[in-house]
Amino acid sequence: MEFKQVYLLLFTIVVVSCNSRTKKNEPKEVKPNIIYILADDLGYAETGAYGQDKIETPNIDALARSGMLFTQHYTGAPVCAPARASLLTGKHMGHSPVRGNDEWQRGEVGDVWDYVKVVKDSTLEGQSPIGRDVVTLPKLLKQAGYTNGMFGKWGLGAPHTESIPTKMGFDYFFGYNCQRQAHTYNPLHLYENEVRYHLANDTVPPNTKLTKGDDSYNEASYAKYNQPYYAPEVSFEKMIAFVDRVKDEPFFMYWATPIPHAALQAPKSWVDYYVKKFGEEEPYLGQKGYFPVRYPHATYAAMVSYFDENIGKLIGHLKKTGKYENTLIIFSSDNGPTYNGGTDSPWFDSAKPFKSEYGRGKGFVYEGGIRIPMIASWPNHIKPGTTSNHISAFWDVMPTLCEVANVNTPEDIDGISFLNTLTQQAEQKEHPYLYWEFPEYQGQVAVRMGKWKMIWKDIKKDNTHVELYNLEEDIAEQNDISQDHPEIIEKFKEIIKKEHQTPQNKRFLIPALEELTKQKM
Repeated sequence: MEFKQVYLLLFTIVVVSCNSRTKKNEPKEVKPNIIYILADDLGYAETGAYGQDKIETPNIDALARSGMLFTQHYTGAPVCAPARASLLTGKHMGHSPVRGNDEWQRGEVGDVWDYVKVVKDSTLEGQSPIGRDVVTLPKLLKQAGYTNGMFGKWGLGAPHTESIPTKMGFDYFFGYNCQRQAHTYNPLHLYENEVRYHLANDTVPPNTKLTKGDDSYNEASYAKYNQPYYAPEVSFEKMIAFVDRVKDEPFFMYWATPIPHAALQAPKSWVDYYVKKFGEEEPYLGQKGYFPVRYPHATYAAMVSYFDENIGKLIGHLKKTGKYENTLIIFSSDNGPTYNGGTDSPWFDSAKPFKSEYGRGKGFVYEGGIRIPMIASWPNHIKPGTTSNHISAFWDVMPTLCEVANVNTPEDIDGISFLNTLTQQAEQKEHPYLYWEFPEYQGQVAVRMGKWKMIWKDIKKDNTHVELYNLEEDIAEQNDISQDHPEIIEKFKEIIKKEHQTPQNKRFLIPALEELTKQKM
């Protein structure tokens, strides 16, 4: 072999060896952990960071100081299940497979609202399935190497269906499968993955009233409504254990707490704290559903503060274990404040500056029902103490978190990533409008288009009037100016024609929308 050939051979061996060594020593991509915390029926102004002055939330307030507070973030729907479907699929209610709270097999297999019967028969539990083939956020994050855990309330597929959490992308689930079972915080069981996790509580079905002859002003009369095992506490312990189990790979944790959804039940230490703070009050006797409670205002505040306390414990644990610096935390709520079960949203001014009474909060597409708090914190990525007026919604969460995890999203979603808003490193793409349709509460549609907000309500009662509000001048939606802007109402109708798809589930049909979308644009 000639010298030149020997030289080239040796040179090739050296280059290949160096390249191999370089690849072997390249640092592995470190992806951030992601924690999404979802409260249930928490109003826009029920934390200190958003102006609450009766309920104390120091840990949520600290989270806001450490990151970014959004002033114009919206849920996907004004009630539980469709809001969660939008969050996990990246689709608004014109395209989502779940558009309302549909009680699984209602009237087909038995009384699904009978708590005792459901305890004995798991086929009576749950809501209608979202569909196993639906692409969800946790499925996409699994492709990026994430270990996924969910804790709290599911509501998107009954037990024994193909749409339970562990078949929709989560590696571990602990909590309520069924939203109706979450109407008590002292259930007889939760779920761990696919099986029931039994709790040693007595059977006290929701809507159980005080025993005849009980003194409603005596706190002891309410003892049966507070059993030994408080579901959020058990769930929190499982959640911390999950965080500790995940060692080398990134994790996504979806903490969908049922708090502060009624019933009003809270740890006694927090209730006592607020009784001392608020003073005496009239008891709630269960006339609007759920359970009677001696101190309704104090108990509601106690639930929120207990939840806040656990957020503080979680963040403290992340710091203790060295995971905090590499964790994106997002806090939000599934819809506006409720009106039943002994809650008193007007007393707390829960949706301030919006109205929070029935017809304006939960269940309705006015701002009080769909504008929600959102806080994002991510050390060294989100500037502390910042506020954003970016208009965003639940269907934007999927593309945002997928961009964080460096994984592609499906082309048919409605969301736009707001990562550029979080990091402030590039220009943020904006929605031309946001769209909602909701088949419950007599049928509703809403569109937010810049400063304009359009609402069509009572559709199933043959109402044809569309309300129009200028949110820059009338944030409380008090002055309907639709007669002054017929051209905007026409745009609203064209948006419906573009965004509405006929739902597969007939229970989500709004006949007037079907008729409108048959018309040519």
